[in-house]
Amino acid sequence: MPRSQRNDNFIDKTFTILADILIRILPTTKREREAFIYYRDGMSAQSEGEYAEALRSYYKAMRLEIDSYDRSYILYNIGPIHTSNGKHAEALEYYFQAPERNSFLPQAFNNMAVICHYRGEQAIQQGDLEISEAWFDQAAEYWRRAIALSPDNYVEAQNWLKITGRSSPSHRRERWNNRMGEA
Repeated sequence: MPRSQRNDNFIDKTFTILADILIRILPTTKREREAFIYYRDGMSAQSEGEYAEALRSYYKAMRLEIDSYDRSYILYNIGPIHTSNGKHAEALEYYFQAPERNSFLPQAFNNMAVICHYRGEQAIQQGDLEISEAWFDQAAEYWRRAIALSPDNYVEAQNWLKITGRSSPSHRRERWNNRMGEA
């Protein structure tokens, strides 16, 4: 029995029933239906904190899913699992791939920015200010892309960009020119 059919939550059960009805009435291939079932099972497992099971389901869905747009969401959903397991480099790999297939995924850019910002903070703790600036600049780039796609979201990121002077891509040149003028 697919995991999604074992849900006790009313909302999850309702979603599952509606999804099953749609899968039956929409013209889809067996492969597309199977990919969707694995994807849905992955989301269910992920919401319950069963990350290993979620990854297995997502990987099975990836092997079956051929639609680029649908693959983007599978790739995106793998990212938070790796992030929560502390595997930031792996998470970034999946986040990078998602917008390549679906350019309107501001949440992928936001999550990439969060990881880069975190790495910038780590570099500061290790005393490497130059590396931290590079990570923060990268975080700023991803946040600008997320905000461009969804201007009403990411208020905290917008504030951070303003406070740190990274609201526009030209901030690097300005900081470089300021440093050179000080030398």
